Amino acid sequence: MEPRTLARAATNGRTITVFGGTGFLGNRIVCHLRNHEFPVRIASRHPDVQLQSVAANIHDERSVANALVGAYGAVNAVSLYRERGGETFHSVHVEAAPLVAAQARRAGVERLVHVSGIGADAASPSHYIRKRGEGERAVLAEFPDAMIVRPAVMFGPDDAFLSTVLKLLRRLPIYPMFGRGRTRLQPAYVEDVAEAVARIMARAETHPTVFEFGGPTPYSYEQLLRAIAHQAGLAPLLIPIPFAIWHALAWACEILPRPPLTRNQVELMRIDSVSSPEMPGFAELGISPQSIEEILQRMLANRG
Repeated sequence: MEPRTLARAATNGRTITVFGGTGFLGNRIVCHLRNHEFPVRIASRHPDVQLQSVAANIHDERSVANALVGAYGAVNAVSLYRERGGETFHSVHVEAAPLVAAQARRAGVERLVHVSGIGADAASPSHYIRKRGEGERAVLAEFPDAMIVRPAVMFGPDDAFLSTVLKLLRRLPIYPMFGRGRTRLQPAYVEDVAEAVARIMARAETHPTVFEFGGPTPYSYEQLLRAIAHQAGLAPLLIPIPFAIWHALAWACEILPRPPLTRNQVELMRIDSVSSPEMPGFAELGISPQSIEEILQRMLANRG
């Protein structure tokens, strides 16, 4: 049998329900699962019959249960990076995530992948990171065999990270840094993370594992800015700005309906986000992660 035929035989009929399947990471996960020959069902608030999707609200038990009927596996790629009204870090990561896990267990789902984030810690002083950690605990309490995936900050052609930094570097000859630019980051390419999730679903091992996915290179924030600027042919003057000033600016911004900066985002920039060498990651899945320089070169080339 050809490898492709073997993959099809192994995955045919094993439907995977992807919650958050229309998001930045989720839609890539859908594509990579399909590349591995999995039938995919996208659970979305706004279903599209052409995309084999079903209506689902992760806060609603019945709609979640309906989305999981007959599924072999499930991926919860729903995330929230900025609180808005009733959509809070607690409601999404601590309440809705275990609801998905509980319904997956009741539906007889064999494999659940829960997407969290590097550094998730229920004891963290950061509200966001603390809720991520509490969410992991709650998911495992409902589905003890769940696989936890913790990506570092992700980048890609239509992201909110690399594209934003590049845009600001082009507009600002003097670039204000968070603090002294010493926070450590290890950005991961979104396609690599999506492929990793697909391989977790396809692999034979089923024991619960926490994976951490960071890119090939850890940077300080200042080093990362300089690497991005260099690829784009820019030479900005990087100026350190104390975190106290950023906090005050974010507090003022939060008065706006769609604040460009929040205190939570500022707090996250004080915390290192790098994968632990003690945790399984891309290497265990046979993936060589692509660097931010490689992807940025392609992005710049495609823009002409």
